[in-house]
Amino acid sequence: MTLLQVRDLNKSFGGVRAVDGINFDLHEGELLALIGPNGAGKSTTFNMVGGQLKASGGSIRLQGQELIGKRPRDICRMQVGRTFQIAETFASLSVVENVQMALISHHGEGFSLFGSARKRYRQQALELLDQVGMQRHAERPCSELAYGDIKRVELAMGLANDPKLLLMDEPTAGMGPEERNDLMALTKRLVVERRMAVLFTEHSMDVVFAYADRMIVLARGRLIAEGDAQTIRNHPKVQEVYFGTGKTFENELTDAQVQV
Repeated sequence: MTLLQVRDLNKSFGGVRAVDGINFDLHEGELLALIGPNGAGKSTTFNMVGGQLKASGGSIRLQGQELIGKRPRDICRMQVGRTFQIAETFASLSVVENVQMALISHHGEGFSLFGSARKRYRQQALELLDQVGMQRHAERPCSELAYGDIKRVELAMGLANDPKLLLMDEPTAGMGPEERNDLMALTKRLVVERRMAVLFTEHSMDVVFAYADRMIVLARGRLIAEGDAQTIRNHPKVQEVYFGTGKTFENELTDAQVQV
């Protein structure tokens, strides 16, 4: 089932067209990577879907409902979750309290860190932590966690609104190879189990090619290719955009150091 439809999406900053008429769909149960060279329009596109930027034109529809013009908070309430390139957690709070805060925010409730908030949604928070393999660390302060574990906590927080669509901005940034693969394998499992969809940007091409069901490639604000790993690997425009120096896609994937 098609969950997200993006049609003729445009964004201009003054006289600069950062995103120029792109179209793509995202389906339930799919992990879709948004990639491209620096300046391709990835972050602009990503932030328009999440409501952080307002599009200059076009349409972004989630199950038929238009997202353009809605605030990020309103989009979140439409069951769109988000994680960030730099994990955003309260370092002084425990793991479970961080997830409780996300649940309280989702329900639109006020809270006091020293009041009844510590008891609210605790069981639901523990269940989310169990899904990401962090329940055994529930009482530890986030300040004590390794960075890979903080990313798992952030993922649990991103699931607090039971998202149909999860937006992940460079989810493996700052992580080592083993941590990257663990996090993306977990994300892939959750996509299947929850029948949600994930749109993610990513710099580590080994992660993209290992875990994305499909990829869309931007260059200079335009969509130049889309498809599965094999299609993108062999696409002449992708080869030209990334590797005008004569390097091949296979060389760069072996190096696992492509920056997009």
